[in-house]
Amino acid sequence: MNKITFIGAGSTIFAKNILGDCMFVPALENFEFALFDIDETRLKESEQMLKNLRDNYNPSITINAYTNRREALSDAAYVINAIQVGGYKPSTVIDFEIPKSFGLEQTIGDTIGIGGLFRTLRTLPVMFDIARDIEKVCPDAWLLNYTNPMSTLTAAIQQHTNVKTIGLCHSVQVCVPELFEKLDIDVNPADTEQEIAGINHMAWLLKIKKDGKDLYPEIKQKAREKQNEQHDDMVRFELMEQFGYYVTESSEHNAEYHPYFIKSRYPDLIDAYNIPLDEYPRRCVNQIEEWEQMRDDIVQDSSITHERSNEYGSRIIEAIETDVPFKFGGNLVNRGGLISNLPENACVEVPCVADRSGIAPTHVGALPEQLAALNRTNINTQIMTVEAVVRNSKDAVYQAALLDPHTSSELSIADTVKLCDALIEAHGDWLPPLN
Repeated sequence: MNKITFIGAGSTIFAKNILGDCMFVPALENFEFALFDIDETRLKESEQMLKNLRDNYNPSITINAYTNRREALSDAAYVINAIQVGGYKPSTVIDFEIPKSFGLEQTIGDTIGIGGLFRTLRTLPVMFDIARDIEKVCPDAWLLNYTNPMSTLTAAIQQHTNVKTIGLCHSVQVCVPELFEKLDIDVNPADTEQEIAGINHMAWLLKIKKDGKDLYPEIKQKAREKQNEQHDDMVRFELMEQFGYYVTESSEHNAEYHPYFIKSRYPDLIDAYNIPLDEYPRRCVNQIEEWEQMRDDIVQDSSITHERSNEYGSRIIEAIETDVPFKFGGNLVNRGGLISNLPENACVEVPCVADRSGIAPTHVGALPEQLAALNRTNINTQIMTVEAVVRNSKDAVYQAALLDPHTSSELSIADTVKLCDALIEAHGDWLPPLN
């Protein structure tokens, strides 16, 4: 029996999206969906939900929950990773509250910045453990990584293990539809020619055409018409105005990827750009409360329904199983200079194609230099963050933080080092030992 293993299956809604999607793939009939999570209560809830979904859509599929990770992985053809190490409490709270005491504000804190750095420090050692299990019990499996920080985790697994890995996000496929909706552009995104490349959460809409016509002039004009309005995409529109291209990920994310928007010297910028400080902790609290209210309906509802989402996971698996190619935006190491003016040890997000032979990236060439320059500011921290884990180096932690655009624009060298020390102490055993 072929097997798809979901690590972090206690994330019930995300498991529903990805594995629910897989139930609509005829080529996956008679597969086993193997579930693993360290939280046995959430694991059982996801198992029950998926069995109900299976009964309604694809009875040929077997759903099994495992409390032993290696058993869950044994002989898997595909591994989906969606873990969160440290959870909202204590780790996310620590990532936000301690930096705030130093005067460093964040919005999401899961990609780079001080929050992304420490999220990698506690997550990557677990990812290496998972990779070692994969190498032993399912060495031919594809690892589809959905866990953030996407770039650091994916790069580390590709560079320091033998596991076949691709990093997956959803910002590429929603970029153009959401942009057109915000600007009331009456064009079907599916009818456009688009090219997107860069790094995860900071990839760029390099080309957008309809019937050979460049749509960027209309996009920029409509964005300028909204510049005096309060809306949720003001940071991205400002970046497009100054640097010429629209960025894939949301304004709340990009507000902390750059040194221009969250500045204690200019507190008026927060309102001027409608920047939601502490957005991720707020979402975590809301999601926890919403889950408590919807748990029984989701888990126990035998008539539960699902529609195939726009997540890439099921379509990549389908393409490999059927040899019908599928094109998507994937994250992988920049080997061979896929983006020629970014470092070869960076993790880049480029168009990829999946088919029976596996996953192949496409060569993009050079980004417009201003875009590559913005990407490099984030890549510097990402590379040093991986170094910190691989070498168990406290100095590399400091250097990663010092290179971060937002942190370095707000804090002195001395305060940055003190902040890192305070975070290391607060996280305690959630982090690997650092020398």
